[in-house]
Amino acid sequence: MKKKKIPTIIGIIILILSLATGVILVQNRQVFRLGATGQNSPKDVKISNITSSSFSVTWMTDVQNTGFVKYGNSVGNITNTKVEESAGSGYTHMVNLSGLSPQKSYFFKINSAGADFDNNGVTWQGQTLTSTEPDQPVLVSGSVLSATGTVVKNAIVYITAAGKLFSILTSQNGSWIISLPASTVSANNLLEISVLAGPNGISTAQIYATSANPVPTMILGQTHDFKNIPPNQDSDIPQASLGVPDISNQTSGFDIPENMATPSANTVTLESISNNEIVTSVKPEFFGEGPKGTEIQITVESNPITDNVTIPASGEWNWEIPENLPEGPHTITISWKDAGGILRTLTRNFVVQASEGPAFVSTPSATPRTTATPRLTTSPRPTASSSATPRTTSTPTLFPQPESGDLTPTILLSIMGISLIIFSFLLWKKSYV
Repeated sequence: MKKKKIPTIIGIIILILSLATGVILVQNRQVFRLGATGQNSPKDVKISNITSSSFSVTWMTDVQNTGFVKYGNSVGNITNTKVEESAGSGYTHMVNLSGLSPQKSYFFKINSAGADFDNNGVTWQGQTLTSTEPDQPVLVSGSVLSATGTVVKNAIVYITAAGKLFSILTSQNGSWIISLPASTVSANNLLEISVLAGPNGISTAQIYATSANPVPTMILGQTHDFKNIPPNQDSDIPQASLGVPDISNQTSGFDIPENMATPSANTVTLESISNNEIVTSVKPEFFGEGPKGTEIQITVESNPITDNVTIPASGEWNWEIPENLPEGPHTITISWKDAGGILRTLTRNFVVQASEGPAFVSTPSATPRTTATPRLTTSPRPTASSSATPRTTSTPTLFPQPESGDLTPTILLSIMGISLIIFSFLLWKKSYV
């Protein structure tokens, strides 16, 4: 009879060991990485800023973590590493690979939170351009705010120009500035801009290159159309020119008095606010100058408020908005007809942030960062590669964040334990039949 009780004892021992193993696995899920691989896997991997000696790699993750890129000139020679541009963990990631050879393919993997990832079993690949003469840079800048008016730092800004992809991270004050090669932009070139800020949202915009320094403030969660913004007077976008003979010394059959203004000179100005300023009053006052007797129409959005003002004989006009504005982004548009009967408009963007202090406060300036000509390469959702510890020339310091697990192992082990109890009970009962 004692020999027949051995299976029952073994079952109880196995049950106890199974439960203990389940507790250990759950308590040490960071070590065994239960349920965390999908959240740390790189998504929306893009290659941008491609030149003859460098290119940038950007990606997103579902959780905040740190990462780096392992790269080499062949699949079997991925021995170099480069850490992220931004310090600390985040949802957005960017690595600039430099010192590369012209017109050469480079292979890379992304290490996210300590695990290596590739493109569904295939190593990612980027190729540098041929050596070219230096191109005159064109500056494009802007800033990003959340829907509540707060600055958005370390968001990825993508700019598509002439079919090429450029990227940059926003600074600590939410601003960004990037230099694009003049060969990729022209006076009539439309820039496609998108901002990715992880769970904080995205924003997109379209603007012509001559109006893009600066780009009006982009608000997360909104789609902007800036195509109607007039060109900057100091824009450094190359312009076409025609040779016109000098006729300054020639005379016509009639004279024009020097003090007579042409229709194009009848310009209305808005001096109380510049583009993208932060306004600290919910009921700001606007003022400017213009030709006397000119009737201007003023419209403030997002909730449209429209009013008409006639410029007095002094040539100085002012208008106070009749109701309080909610905090957040707004636009003021001034319309008038010049002496030639042509309808002209003036548009400014501003953000209301109610606080003590002056009505208008300039936004902080951007911190320049130079990148170069890219070529777009997109890739599908990555998977973890089998070689998690390849050779590296340098060992980056990682600070992984606590990762969430799930109760799947515990549930499975509990089911296994209950099954073992039932099986042991049946064996025990059978031994006495």
